[in-house]
Amino acid sequence: MTSVPTSHVLLLAGTLFAIGLVGLLVRRNVVFMLVSIEVMLNAAGLAFVAAGSHWGQADGQVMFIFVLAMAAAEVSVGLALVLRLHQRFRTVDADAARELGGEGVASPAYGAVAADGGDE
Repeated sequence: MTSVPTSHVLLLAGTLFAIGLVGLLVRRNVVFMLVSIEVMLNAAGLAFVAAGSHWGQADGQVMFIFVLAMAAAEVSVGLALVLRLHQRFRTVDADAARELGGEGVASPAYGAVAADGGDE
């Protein structure tokens, strides 16, 4: 049985990561954004496994287990946010998430926001 060269696997991982990044930046639907993040995490996991296989170590597979655990946590939190967003605004558009904080919310980084949308 022949093995796949490490460079081909890393090229595939890089391509998957780029596809996930483009999907994250282009799409406004929160569900598609979460799927894009999943693709990016799986690409990183594939790179870990390929590197571990190249060096004959199990470290890449151990790191992939951590990536899978992080992806599961991201899915659970993301799904809760999507359900709350849909429940409140009847949409899963990411631009609607700006309104989740309510009116007149003070943020340390941006200062207070007036109810009419202008700065105070």
